[in-house]
Amino acid sequence: MKPLFNRVGAAAIVVIFLLTGCAVQTGTSGSNTANALSWRGRLALQVEANPPQTQAQYVAGGFELTGSPQAGELTLFTPLGTTAAALSWSAQAAILRDAGGIRHFESLEALISQTFGTEIPVLALFAWLAGDTMTAAGWRVDLSQYASGRITAQRTLPAPVAELRLVLEHSP
Repeated sequence: MKPLFNRVGAAAIVVIFLLTGCAVQTGTSGSNTANALSWRGRLALQVEANPPQTQAQYVAGGFELTGSPQAGELTLFTPLGTTAAALSWSAQAAILRDAGGIRHFESLEALISQTFGTEIPVLALFAWLAGDTMTAAGWRVDLSQYASGRITAQRTLPAPVAELRLVLEHSP
């Protein structure tokens, strides 16, 4: 199956990063957990070509994330700002809502893999968003620009190589 966002050009990624600002996390009173945190901004994910793929894959757009690795919601936006998909998860369910309808998955990991076309270490991602350099097998995170809202993480193992870039927005 193809990932939700297919082959958004490198130019779109550059534009997204030029148009976005710095960031801080904001607390919310999410419905899934009393201490839910919330982040919003832009993301870009590049997955290198890996046979039988013939081209690298790009995912780029806006996002709003609320919750924790145990329960939360992630809304993804196209580079033009329209809602592309809404993901939600809890101990009981992992659900993707997009133009194709509503799909249920056996786990958050399966939901993420289907949506982005590759695995992303969810527990580590939430730690990185909080400024913690938690390690994840095969991934290396760079939080040197965390104070300005920029996070970069690269997976070298297993193949294919993937790079995730986040630029978080300031809250009002």
